[in-house]
Amino acid sequence: MTLLFVLGCVFFPLGFAVLRWGLQNHSSLKMERQEAVLVASKLVSSVQAIMASTAGYIVSTSCKHIIDDQHWLSSAYTQFAVPYFIYDIYAMFLCHWHKHQVKGHGGEDGTPKALGSTWAVVRGYLHKEFLMVLHHATMVLVCFPLSVVWRQGKGDFFLGCMLMAEVSTPFVCLGKILIQYKQQHTLLHKVNGALMLLSFLCCRVLLFPYLYWAYGRHAGLPLLSVPLAIPAHVNLGAALLLAPQLYWFFLICRGACRLFRPRGSPPTSPCQTQD
Repeated sequence: MTLLFVLGCVFFPLGFAVLRWGLQNHSSLKMERQEAVLVASKLVSSVQAIMASTAGYIVSTSCKHIIDDQHWLSSAYTQFAVPYFIYDIYAMFLCHWHKHQVKGHGGEDGTPKALGSTWAVVRGYLHKEFLMVLHHATMVLVCFPLSVVWRQGKGDFFLGCMLMAEVSTPFVCLGKILIQYKQQHTLLHKVNGALMLLSFLCCRVLLFPYLYWAYGRHAGLPLLSVPLAIPAHVNLGAALLLAPQLYWFFLICRGACRLFRPRGSPPTSPCQTQD
């Protein structure tokens, strides 16, 4: 466990540093520091998502008995991926920091003008990314200990399915990169937006009803009877995990309304009138 955790602590920050350096120094790219930080962070997130969803697919398809079957990847990848959430909090802050500097709040050398300015950046970051920081902190401080200790080797199938929620992340990352380069008008951005919406709906929102249905099929229960048949804390945990997914899906749908609205047409629905 310690070795995999340490490996994760090295892999994600090192991957970010190497990618950022390459994007800034490659002769055909020569990105500005702010651009390189954003693109490198999204590439690392996409790599993690691909690894997580691949591991999740292998685990979930290998577990025929959804309660008792085990697969070594379920615990191994969980231990390896925990440092990613800690790293990503820092990477998101770096993106916010450089965006703040570009707006003219930093000194000539890229450092903050004053300590008060530094705290203003931190407060702005926590205000803007509060839900994501809370999500990452929960993954590290709550979900990881529960998956290692509380499960006692049971339910690898469910953990594998949860890992597959990361399928949507590469589309989210590509969307942010395209927005950074003001490519919202392109066909690529529209296709990516549609894939992001579909993958997020299937792998993050509908995932929870599917897990309830899978348990009901295993226990011989109809879907609507499952919440009454499992412990209340399991329902509470599922609800807490689902809540931010529903909020983010609402934001994606709102963005899709703007993306696919004909150019020049006035807003005609609630999702088109919100920024």
